[in-house]
Amino acid sequence: MNHAPAQVHVVDPHLARPVASSRPWVDVAVGVLVQADGRFLLTTRPPGKAYEGHWEFPGGKIEPGETVGQALARELFEELGITLLGEAEPMQTLHMDYPHALVQLNFCQVTQWQGELQMREGQQFAWQQLPVTVTPVLPGTVPVLQWFASERGFQGATHSA
Repeated sequence: MNHAPAQVHVVDPHLARPVASSRPWVDVAVGVLVQADGRFLLTTRPPGKAYEGHWEFPGGKIEPGETVGQALARELFEELGITLLGEAEPMQTLHMDYPHALVQLNFCQVTQWQGELQMREGQQFAWQQLPVTVTPVLPGTVPVLQWFASERGFQGATHSA
């Protein structure tokens, strides 16, 4: 990504950040796995990573030459041991300014996969519905919860602060 996005969500604005020009945008493919009953998968950030233990939708960095779909398929296999069946459906893109990185989150809905979940990076997982019961929730996850609330006519808080 070579240009500044129109809207950037700033996380923990009170924390120091490196000089803006030295912070490249990191492209990330994010999988929103949804079961037939509407429950969705959240996993914790692995040990040793920024925001360790925060709950998020699984995914990871898009490598040079990869499409969002290819990166998502690779990441879900590496992290969770599952194989996508068919194409993931693009949802939305968000731009997050975290203290440690500028991140473009490319969210895709996934409804078909095979394999049993394996937490290959030491993370935890939980199938959730609104309001989610796991805490803390990574800030980049919150907009997706709000999209679900809007789509599903859910009223009230989507998660605990």
